[in-house]
Amino acid sequence: MDAIKLLIDQHRQLESQMKMTVQAQQPKARASALARVGDDLTKHVTSEEEVFYPAVKAASTEDVLLESLEEHLSLKRLLADLLTLDPAAETWEPKFKVLKEQTEHHHKEEEENLFPKVRKMMDAARLEALGQEMLALQQRLQQSGAPRDAVVEQTSEAAPLK
Repeated sequence: MDAIKLLIDQHRQLESQMKMTVQAQQPKARASALARVGDDLTKHVTSEEEVFYPAVKAASTEDVLLESLEEHLSLKRLLADLLTLDPAAETWEPKFKVLKEQTEHHHKEEEENLFPKVRKMMDAARLEALGQEMLALQQRLQQSGAPRDAVVEQTSEAAPLK
């Protein structure tokens, strides 16, 4: 699958999952929904950081990539906070809404600023290969258990631009 199409499809899926999570009222439902969102968000940002961003790093994209990595750090910090917060806490829903809003902002910036540049830089075959590499990494992360648990250790600084 084309890497950009894969990422955009995952953006829409995450946004839909987050919308449903905001609507969850019971602590058990919130915890379950957060686990799904956390796993999918972690797989998504990890595949961007380890596969997509290094592959598309160029003078014309570096500023966007560095900002994206800082946005990932913010998302990871919010997710890590939520994973340790009681879903019944009064701050859970507001914190999740901030995660949702920041995620949507990040998606918009990638789709408007980064992806058009990447489309001009790479041919269809290269984007297809990148998409396959990203999917393979995401599958390995899912098979390893709960990908979201790794986020807690990734909150001190932004991932490096490789």
